[in-house]
Amino acid sequence: MDNKLMVLPAGDHKAIRLVRIPDDYEEHEVFRHVVGLIAEAEEQNPNYTWEDISLVLEDHGFEPVDFILGPALD
Repeated sequence: MDNKLMVLPAGDHKAIRLVRIPDDYEEHEVFRHVVGLIAEAEEQNPNYTWEDISLVLEDHGFEPVDFILGPALD
């Protein structure tokens, strides 16, 4: 079992999210797929929250992962 993760960056460090990518996604296709899923959540609810996006991602096998944000490297 591969443990591939995707960082969902944000301008506000409190809004950064981390998700585990399902095994059946190829690395070259996952970015576009997640963009489409986020757009779907935004279209369904213009006042969307992270919970709305998370539900759509989870419906497609993506799993939110808790993490601790470390210090900046720059």
